[in-house]
Amino acid sequence: MSDKVFTLPIRIYYEDTDFSGVVYHAAYLKFFERGRTEALRECGVHHSELLAREEPLAFAVKKMTTEWLVPAKIDDMLEVRTRFVSAKGARMILAQEIWREETLLARAEVEAACMSLEGKPRRLPADIATNLTQKGAKPSS
Repeated sequence: MSDKVFTLPIRIYYEDTDFSGVVYHAAYLKFFERGRTEALRECGVHHSELLAREEPLAFAVKKMTTEWLVPAKIDDMLEVRTRFVSAKGARMILAQEIWREETLLARAEVEAACMSLEGKPRRLPADIATNLTQKGAKPSS
């Protein structure tokens, strides 16, 4: 299942664009975030449940490399595609793309870290690591 891709449809609204009707670059970061959240949800990982654990946990983006290729415009219907690449230690790597039909608009590689609410790195809990590897991430070695 290493090729499992999670998809999220996104409609472009006026609030996502600049004065010209083109999507403002920072809006793509929100789209990628929503894609990651929904992919985690599909793997049985819910942010509210992470916060309700005995030791509350959260994910934070440590590093993100983004490339914008073609602009999206108002009223476009897009698809955010998210794939888990690896999950080990306190981090997970994800590959993400935003498509409009057959056109790739933007892509990102994201490194997210699992941490305590005090900001200290925490190893991915076994149940979460298992859920992610069953959905395509390479397990820790």
